[in-house]
Amino acid sequence: MTLKTVHSVAELRAVVAGWRARGLRVALVPTMGALHAGHISLTDHVRNHADRVIVSIFVNPTQFGPNEDFGAYPRTLPDDQKMLDAAGVELCFAPSVEEMYPDGFATRVSVDGSFTNVLCGASRPGHFDGVAQIVTKLLLQALPDCAIFGQKDYQQLMVIRRFTTDLNIPVEIIGAPILREDDGLAMSSRNRYLTPEERAIAPTLDRVLGEITKAAARGAEIAPLLSKGREDILNAGFKSIDYLEIRDADTLERVEDRVRKRSRVFVAAHLGKARLIDNHAIDPINITG
Repeated sequence: MTLKTVHSVAELRAVVAGWRARGLRVALVPTMGALHAGHISLTDHVRNHADRVIVSIFVNPTQFGPNEDFGAYPRTLPDDQKMLDAAGVELCFAPSVEEMYPDGFATRVSVDGSFTNVLCGASRPGHFDGVAQIVTKLLLQALPDCAIFGQKDYQQLMVIRRFTTDLNIPVEIIGAPILREDDGLAMSSRNRYLTPEERAIAPTLDRVLGEITKAAARGAEIAPLLSKGREDILNAGFKSIDYLEIRDADTLERVEDRVRKRSRVFVAAHLGKARLIDNHAIDPINITG
């Protein structure tokens, strides 16, 4: 195994310092582990921007709510290490909770406004404070030239871009395309929660978003599209829907009537034990207002 794994900030910084001394560019791929092909695609994508790649693996307790799946979230470090080694990743940073949040830790990072009080921010209160906190720590610990995040978590990407800009953190934030299974289901570690029967239902989200995207791009009225989409998702067997909305791709403001500029349709829905999220880009076609 050529992959090196470290568990402390001091070890991480020592490796990065050695790379810096050789004039190498460094990329960070933050993850919570339970890696899949989507994560590996991030490491491949970021090779265009850096000479060395760090993948962090840390299930961050501060971004989970009290009734969410922190305890059940899959932890598969040995398998993750094999995948990273096969992908040619140079360094895995796998700290403990005690390393990241030692006794006396008392600092919070919070992002206010439209990026955090809608969509997952509304249905998972405090989630993005936890995301902002851990990503800020990782960026300051590794001091990479760039960090990459998948667009499946598009709102998270927007939040991270906001606070890195606001806090003048010297890092390039890269968004990578969503990687999907052959049947359209967005790759996610939480897909492991699905039973075979639920797994057959799950691609409904991609299908419904695709239908909404095509119609909205051609100027269809939004409300009927979303109403039918909710009906189709629930009829397929999903338990409930946290949201199904079209929002501006740059501001995350809700688009109420018709799509007239670059937007995205977002969904979060519950299927069995899994909460699945997905989104599609909408680029309007011949919309004149």
